[in-house]
Amino acid sequence: MLDPKTLAEHRDAAIESCRRRGVEADVDGAIAAHERLSGIQTELGQLNHTRNRHQTTGNEKLDPAEREAHVAEGRRLKREAGRLDGALTQARAELDRWLSQIPNLIHPDTPEGGEEDFRELRRVGTPPKFDFVPLDHLALGQRLDLFDFESGAKVAGQKFYYLKNAAVLLELSLQRFALDILAEEGFTPFLTPDLARRSLVDAFAFSPRGPESQIYSISDTDLDLIGTAEITLGALHADAILDQADLPLKLAGISHCYRTEAGSAGRESKGLYRVHQFTKVEMYIFCRPDQSETMHELLVALEERLLQALEIPYRVIDVAAGDLSAPAYRKFDIEAWMPGRGGGGEYGEVTSASNCTDYQARRLRTRFRCPGAKRNEFVYTLNGTAIAVPRTIIALLENHQRADGSVEIPKALRPYLGFDRIEPR
Repeated sequence: MLDPKTLAEHRDAAIESCRRRGVEADVDGAIAAHERLSGIQTELGQLNHTRNRHQTTGNEKLDPAEREAHVAEGRRLKREAGRLDGALTQARAELDRWLSQIPNLIHPDTPEGGEEDFRELRRVGTPPKFDFVPLDHLALGQRLDLFDFESGAKVAGQKFYYLKNAAVLLELSLQRFALDILAEEGFTPFLTPDLARRSLVDAFAFSPRGPESQIYSISDTDLDLIGTAEITLGALHADAILDQADLPLKLAGISHCYRTEAGSAGRESKGLYRVHQFTKVEMYIFCRPDQSETMHELLVALEERLLQALEIPYRVIDVAAGDLSAPAYRKFDIEAWMPGRGGGGEYGEVTSASNCTDYQARRLRTRFRCPGAKRNEFVYTLNGTAIAVPRTIIALLENHQRADGSVEIPKALRPYLGFDRIEPR
């Protein structure tokens, strides 16, 4: 959430952010709720000061009538303090409700518009030109015996699947390949839980609840299945105070990711591209505010390094305001070339990298200790996809297919797999 004081000071920027994102939120209502909270806090502070003075006078010699009046006044002050405590709790909850509707501010260079209005920053690599009719990943998977969607649907429902044979080794090798590169950059690896407490999931503003929810919840518990290790990595330091000397703190997490994909059916969602469960290697960074722009560039550079090593053509885009998630101040996506997409080849999203400033940290109460400062500051958080396995498999298979129906393995991945080609079975 945004800092209420920042919201009041940058009211017009917050309203503009909501407009550009296409979000309906009452910024003035949130500011008024904060003013009510501040008023109650002031009143309670004054009352507590009065109670302290009143308790001090109780140590003086009083006659019986004065003593009785003093005790009665003490009871009245106590009742009033209880009333204000209750009002304060209610005012805090009300303010949180208002603030939860308001997204983060937006970087001034973020493009205007919606999903199709991104700014293309660069293209790297040349899409392959085949001297044969290329297959999409579904046809390749059938020829190479890599996937079983029919059994996945029978066992768990549509958009679930089995990986088989070389696809299993490919998934595992991609994970290790990504972790080795991230380790070189000082990322600490984690294998995270696939579940998180609902309060923490909501703190990340990952997706709304209701008909369009992307979240699977576990009935009769306070747990949700996570949609990304961003949640479990960020929650590691909820309610923590980090040392400034430890920043930036760089984490890499492997987890399964679960998404209902509500309202996402479409021609380009077939096969592995949009599924209910997949494995992802996620990057997460805690840093000082002045480090966030540099860390954002680092995340994108690492995503590009991985794709270049896998010899996959791609483009980098600056996501438009109307396509940003609530926590994102700025977001860069990388789209890989997928020859089987769209009937003649198209770019499809495989990674993203977001600077969330202190929006998530305020919900999580994650701060850092600044030497010489009077108070602790909130960290800035950033997240980025190292490898989203299914979509990376799509790009690998489709870009590296050969005329004989085999798929050549990029040189960078061969040490992890132990072979250089997937042959038809």
